[in-house]
Amino acid sequence: MPEDRSQSLLELLINVSREVATALDLRTVLQRLLYAAMQHVGGERSSIIVMDDAGKPVDATIVYGKQFHEHTTQQLRDTVERGLAGWVVQYRKPALVPDTSKDDRWLRRADDSANKSGAKSAICVPLMARDRLVGVLTLVHSVPNAFNEQHLELMQAIADQASVAVLNARLYNESQRTARVMSALAEGAAAINASLEMPDVWRRVLNQTMQALQVETVALALIDNVSNDLVFHAAAGHNSGDIPGRHILRGQGLTGLVIRDGRGLVVPAVKLDPHYSEADKFGGVEMRAVVIAPIQSQGRVIGVLMAINPISGSFDPDALLVMTGLGSLAGTTIQNAQYLERLQKAHKRYRELFEDSVDPILITDWEGKVLEANRQAVALSGYSNEVLRTMSIDQLHEVKWNKTGLNFESLKRDDECSYESVLHQQNEGTMPVEVHAHRVEFEETDSVQWILRNITERKELDALRDDMTAMIYHDIRSPLGNIVSSLELMNGMIPPDETLQTMLNIARNSTGRIQRLVNSLLDINRLESGQPIVDQHAIDPLVLIRESLRDVEPSATGRQQKMENKALGVLPLIWVDVDMIHRMFINLLENAIKYTPVGGQIEIGAQTTGGTAVKFWVRDNGPGISNADRDRIFDKFTRLRGKNSPGGLGVGLAFCKLAVLGHGGQIWVESELGQGTTFWLTLPVAQRKATGQLKRQTGRLVMKEDRTY
Repeated sequence: MPEDRSQSLLELLINVSREVATALDLRTVLQRLLYAAMQHVGGERSSIIVMDDAGKPVDATIVYGKQFHEHTTQQLRDTVERGLAGWVVQYRKPALVPDTSKDDRWLRRADDSANKSGAKSAICVPLMARDRLVGVLTLVHSVPNAFNEQHLELMQAIADQASVAVLNARLYNESQRTARVMSALAEGAAAINASLEMPDVWRRVLNQTMQALQVETVALALIDNVSNDLVFHAAAGHNSGDIPGRHILRGQGLTGLVIRDGRGLVVPAVKLDPHYSEADKFGGVEMRAVVIAPIQSQGRVIGVLMAINPISGSFDPDALLVMTGLGSLAGTTIQNAQYLERLQKAHKRYRELFEDSVDPILITDWEGKVLEANRQAVALSGYSNEVLRTMSIDQLHEVKWNKTGLNFESLKRDDECSYESVLHQQNEGTMPVEVHAHRVEFEETDSVQWILRNITERKELDALRDDMTAMIYHDIRSPLGNIVSSLELMNGMIPPDETLQTMLNIARNSTGRIQRLVNSLLDINRLESGQPIVDQHAIDPLVLIRESLRDVEPSATGRQQKMENKALGVLPLIWVDVDMIHRMFINLLENAIKYTPVGGQIEIGAQTTGGTAVKFWVRDNGPGISNADRDRIFDKFTRLRGKNSPGGLGVGLAFCKLAVLGHGGQIWVESELGQGTTFWLTLPVAQRKATGQLKRQTGRLVMKEDRTY
């Protein structure tokens, strides 16, 4: 190379280096590089495409003469994929095209036709820095063969000199973009999270979106949990008044695409997008360009955030990144606001239930100090709310520490407890109460809730029943015994007349039933008070069953019912109060007779368990017992509901349960509506010698036994 040419080239490279090295803004560096190339190499137009580390175009600058021209993303993609620049990118080699009409590497466009610009000449060179492709520089002359190898060499020299500056400018531009995005997101996070009131959250999200993207209109929509429609809850900016309340069916339009894919999108020309539909149209808003980002929370899309019509005319390259970040921030904050809203509603509802409850309710801390009391608690105790808050729960009633645990340990384990106690009232009076205590969270504080129910009427009723029991014992039992004795005497005195004998038997059976009822009531009273069963003897269970069947046979015959004895094998003797268990079997059989339809069938049976008990059952084919009634049929004074249900005092099954439990056995019921009922029970096997005594029940011999077993 001649010395003067080398000197000129060196000066050129120094000038180019000075031009591009004194700027860090990528667009400025690209513009200066293109002007230098056109000035020193020639040509009417030039372009430079900047590539990222993955080989994808990230920016470009195009110059026609002295004018800069805008480009579209599609133009860049076509040039890199199919044009001359694409060949240079692929092979990392410079390219000289003397005549574009004769080179297949040239991407022909409409203006390349003969009647327009026609054939041209072009030079395209790679920009390599640190063994990395950072861009492609193209120079075009309107005259074919205008460029030669020297132009190509000069073009490559300029590219090599400027490539590092382009790389640095790109990296600087990326860092600036990252800083802007991070700054926008940081400001957005600080502003969005400043409140958890839902309308305020929506307003802050929209303000940050509008400020970060500089757009005319912003809108926020959430997916409805019931209909799955997208419902717009808030909007701001130009003509946004008609947007809130708008519904879009899920899956429709651009928003449907974002929700389905879970990714945001930028639409620079809305009306040209194939996914644009009527669903995307807002009244009063002419949508030209839009960015839509999903609002996500806990890995699922709960709505969308929209930025419509950038004021500058086009969105910045980082618009989608900013919108996606704001959508994630909005999702977390909206979810938290929804949780807070539901929690506030729950607290409000609990407060309303607390105040309006018909039961007196007190809330205490774990020291027992009263924190809150509802109106009923104030009325029941007689103390004012202010005075109650100065008291502890054990001052108001006698706490059963064996139920709550010392220092409320049982309640701290989330156990509930119930017991009866006495409420100390302000007027120094007392009131029987039923206490229900359990752990609750009240006004965001871990507390104990105490429900005190007035059971005065129930206690008075219990006292009335106790008085009735005492009355039965004193005023009925003695005269009834005289009647039974008199009937026995009359049985031996009356002549053998069939009519008189029948009437006498009716009287004896009726007094026997009354006597069993009286004895059962007395046994209930004694067993409930905890008195043990002491009058126990060994007896053959088969004898007990036969005697019980004989006693209830007249009632079953009157209803044309068939009674079947399934206890026919050899069973071990049982150790029981014979009179009490005899009455227990009669009660179970009479209960079966009562609930079995006319002509029905009743079965009683027994079997050995191979252990220390004998298992008995009484089965009928009556209407059965519902699940709700099954849990309470053994309660005292309880009768099954229903217009066809038989009457009674409701003490028979209660007596049966107490009698069986008093002997250390178990009793339970199995039933299905329309399929009948089976009562099961177990009684203990005798474990010592029989006494050899004669045991009589209602005047008949029941057992005479003297053997070892």
